[in-house]
Amino acid sequence: MRIGLLTEGGYPYAGGDTGLWCDRLVRGLGQHEFDVYALKSGRQREDDGWVPIPPQVRRVRTARPWAARDDGAPLGRRARRRFTEHYGELLAAVCAPQEGSVAELADRFGNALYSLAELARDTGALTGAFRSDHAVTALERACRAPGAPRAAHEARVPDLLAVTDHLARALCPLSLDWYGEDALAAVDLCHATSGGSAALPGLLARHFSGVPLLVTEYGVQLRAHYLALGPDSAAPAVRALLAAFHGRLATEVYRRAEILTPGSSHARRWQERCGADRARIRTVHPGMDADRFAEVGEAPERADADTLVWVGRIEPGRDLVSLLHAFAEVRKEEPHTRLRIVGVPVGAEGEAYLAQCRGLAAQLFPDEAEGLHAVGDNPVSFTEVGAPEAPTLPDAYAAGAVVVLSSVVEGFPVSLAEAMFCGRATVSTDVGAVVEVIGGTGLVVPPRNPRALAEACVALLRDPERRARLGAAARARALELFGVEQNITAFHGIYLEIMSHCPVRRLAVDEAGEPLPFAVPAEAHVPGRWTVPTPLRGSPAPVRAGAEGVR
Repeated sequence: MRIGLLTEGGYPYAGGDTGLWCDRLVRGLGQHEFDVYALKSGRQREDDGWVPIPPQVRRVRTARPWAARDDGAPLGRRARRRFTEHYGELLAAVCAPQEGSVAELADRFGNALYSLAELARDTGALTGAFRSDHAVTALERACRAPGAPRAAHEARVPDLLAVTDHLARALCPLSLDWYGEDALAAVDLCHATSGGSAALPGLLARHFSGVPLLVTEYGVQLRAHYLALGPDSAAPAVRALLAAFHGRLATEVYRRAEILTPGSSHARRWQERCGADRARIRTVHPGMDADRFAEVGEAPERADADTLVWVGRIEPGRDLVSLLHAFAEVRKEEPHTRLRIVGVPVGAEGEAYLAQCRGLAAQLFPDEAEGLHAVGDNPVSFTEVGAPEAPTLPDAYAAGAVVVLSSVVEGFPVSLAEAMFCGRATVSTDVGAVVEVIGGTGLVVPPRNPRALAEACVALLRDPERRARLGAAARARALELFGVEQNITAFHGIYLEIMSHCPVRRLAVDEAGEPLPFAVPAEAHVPGRWTVPTPLRGSPAPVRAGAEGVR
């Protein structure tokens, strides 16, 4: 069958856990064809280039929501009136009080969304309209309506402009030319690799052509938006309006998807709270490459018994400050212990946080540092993968006997699963899907509790036999649950399950006039020559299957 793979900020561009997972999925399902439809998240991804594309990827189409502009003709009077009506209805659903019926609000938002999509198809594009004065006026009217949130009532012109710009980028997929017979209408299944804007093309393909939608979320997109809209990120009115919009969009995605595949029970609970039907949810853990950690996992004796290791992206949510304070307590009990922090700062905020942590390490261990802002022979070291101290990611985990996770915010803890593949005992904070991932193979403490974190680390440092037992159990659990093979097998079954319940009603024939049960030939064929059935009155004309290259 042919799969329309919908991504945002990941595959086919280099880097990122989601991009790696997509690449493994596509390569593992070589019996299917994939059309990739990628929304770019910024110029950096574009500059990094693509990962090598396997032959089963038929084509790649990309769009830049962050750089979208309407170069077409302005809307006519009638189209402008339709836009004002439908966009105003969508914003009214966003600003409606939460006390109303959830189903009615969802229907109201969905109807307005699809009406805008139909208008975009009729007029060519709505990108300019979403940034126009009419859009700002419609937003202001919705904010001033009775029952709107108090924060929305207090929105000022800069707030309205900021929200309008964000919505224009989020709704950019409505104006794309991805929904014709030579695009998403020709696939058997849309597979969105996240919720939010990435799933929006799948919603429209379902609306226009009846193509079923599968949504995979390893990090819940709505949760990511909530976290990004912190108190210091935007004005209260902007936060309230954007949170409401993304909540309505997530609800629509969860209602319309044939199957949802969260990566953990933690993500599953988020989806259920947003209205997802429990019967349509299948938890599928991320598929990770266990082979790259095999050498380390099979040789646990390489670990330095006096070293703790932390691996991940350096940002405030990882709470390295609590980890450093906990390590100060560990050093009081075990003076020879060292801490290796291996990670990459995320953006300017991450750089500033890394500088803060370096300074804190120098202050906590002044007798061993050369100065206030120097690390010198400090027992805490900060390195990146690729440096001489940690040339590869497996080498980073191999350096220590205990791997620590100190986060206060976490989705699926990838670094924890990698440590388990390496056969390392772990100490983690109880956030996100941590408990679900480790089972009983590691120690778990409350977040933001340096004393509890220190006590757990000391307990493992002093008990090598316990470390060995936990490490072996962790490796066995990771190999059973989090390998690439399990992930690919699960999605292969889910693809067939969806197609068995809701096949696309399309009469597709090949160049010789032979009918194709899917967009590409099925894996099993009935022997003999088939006759092409006569289409029913009003049914679509046969679609010729053509070969298109990657572009």
